Amino acid sequence: MDTSRLSLDSRLLETFRAVAQAGKISAAARTLHLSQPAVTAQIRRLEEDVGRPLLVRTARGVELNEPGRILLGFAIRSGALLEEARGALRGAEPLGGELVIGASTTVAADVLPRLLETFFRAEGAGGVRLEVGNTGQVIEWVQRAAVPLGIVEGPSRASRVRLEPFLQDELLPAVAADAPPSLASVRRPSDLERVPVIWREPGSGTRTVVERALRRLLGRPRRHHPGDLQLGSGEAIRHAVRLGLGVGFLSRWSLGPEPGRGGLRLLALKGLDARRDFSWALPAGELPGRAGRFLRHARRNPPEPFGRGSSALLFSRELG
Repeated sequence: MDTSRLSLDSRLLETFRAVAQAGKISAAARTLHLSQPAVTAQIRRLEEDVGRPLLVRTARGVELNEPGRILLGFAIRSGALLEEARGALRGAEPLGGELVIGASTTVAADVLPRLLETFFRAEGAGGVRLEVGNTGQVIEWVQRAAVPLGIVEGPSRASRVRLEPFLQDELLPAVAADAPPSLASVRRPSDLERVPVIWREPGSGTRTVVERALRRLLGRPRRHHPGDLQLGSGEAIRHAVRLGLGVGFLSRWSLGPEPGRGGLRLLALKGLDARRDFSWALPAGELPGRAGRFLRHARRNPPEPFGRGSSALLFSRELG
């Protein structure tokens, strides 16, 4: 391919970045406030400009091929540079003020600290008030303007709130590394009805995603086991799993590169697909002030599970 006259449109790069990070044309279209055909047309135009495909279409959405992974890194850097230019031109906008965020518990523990660290490096430290609740609570706080923005797990829509996909996650079944055979031998969804399962509370995005995934596999809701537990945080579930109290479903973001060192063993549960989005919960219109700057920074600098490159946002299902 002759690249001597290659010209890349920043608008097409922004659309490509949104599609790559969302993993779906439809989700990116909502984020960009465009129609799906318009997003598809822009991706095709970019692929024509670079002279090769960038995405692989799958039954669940799209994934990056090798040229796409290379270009995504440049698209993120290009967007960050343009945002830096906009910030320099705004100039007079004050940088101070308290940053208020609502977050569901998994995101608050495993994602937000990394975002805040890079944001403080870029802008300087400042006051932060983090309100933590389950997904339903965070959406309700944004609806009544108790917090200017939130980040939640699970749902794809909510009334009076814009949900913008941000990161992808997968909930993985785990038991203690030294779990008894009754737990370690779980292989099929139906096996979960003969062992205790450690659940989050009703209203949790984590619980909703797992219940729906099991219902799809079983053709009905999973039957209750007398040893089932209900705990109010992901960290409490991790501790209970390590103690051998049952099977827990843990966010991929909460696991290190070697779960066994944390006293955990991942199960290969046949057919399970418990993937979900972490999404921004936003009011209508643009966010002003520090909340708006934090949101723009997060879009340009998404964190990465297990310290991989930016393409990890479209991760494979290699664990388990």
